[in-house]
Amino acid sequence: MDIKDVKTAELVKKYNFKFSKSLGQNFLVDESVPRDIVSGAEVNKDDLVIEIGPGVGTLTAQLLKTAKKVVAIELDNDLIPILEQELGDNPNFRLIHNDALKVDFNEVIGDEKSVKLVANLPYYVTTPIIVKLLKEGYNFKSLTIMIQKEVAERMNADPGNKDYGALSLLVQYYCNTSIVRRVPPNCFIPRPKVDSIVIRLDKLDAPKVNVDNEKLFFDIIRNSFNMRRKTLWNGVKSIGPDKEKLEAAFEKAGVDPKRRGETLSIEEFATLSNCINEVL
Repeated sequence: MDIKDVKTAELVKKYNFKFSKSLGQNFLVDESVPRDIVSGAEVNKDDLVIEIGPGVGTLTAQLLKTAKKVVAIELDNDLIPILEQELGDNPNFRLIHNDALKVDFNEVIGDEKSVKLVANLPYYVTTPIIVKLLKEGYNFKSLTIMIQKEVAERMNADPGNKDYGALSLLVQYYCNTSIVRRVPPNCFIPRPKVDSIVIRLDKLDAPKVNVDNEKLFFDIIRNSFNMRRKTLWNGVKSIGPDKEKLEAAFEKAGVDPKRRGETLSIEEFATLSNCINEVL
């Protein structure tokens, strides 16, 4: 069927839609951005695309032109009738009215072999949704998301960079990251105060590093960045083993305890975690 483009500003006016501050809503009005997201995500006819936060369906319409099927997850009661009216006739479109944090993505994915996620996420919910999608082990190929510029830069950061931290390591443990494009405030209504970035996270077949105790690995990372000025030793000493055992673990890992967390690569964190795990 012929899929018409969805014009955000026209639909907002047509349905007299009122933006919700509490839901952090900013809708795309620059038509180049949805096209760039679809091409950046490399969506094709084999893909089930799960879209989180479709808004009035601007990106959804572009996805439907390219994907096998699109499942959109929307929380806002006021957007459901708009999406049903504008896109509901399309047999390849399914709408789920729910909070993405409460959705069982395995149920949505079913037996589909090629699944890609696409999302325009408000700042306050970005990290919880990404943590859920990565840690709960869902079978998807990639996650292409538009998020606040600073958060995208943290996800994409290398060791030694001021943006490098616990979020960088969490995302890069599970994914390869690449920036698709920058999106300035004038591409949205209402205009946000900050720039956004479209970033693509390609899920790895297995985590980037082998760790013997995943919880310990992430605990060490979190403690190492809780107070960025602290040395690794001060961040990690509360984790458990006595001073002699911890010193031995650092020595075996070949990591100087006076270093700061932001200087360690993910491989060094994995080695240190495995050595500490041996003496716990």
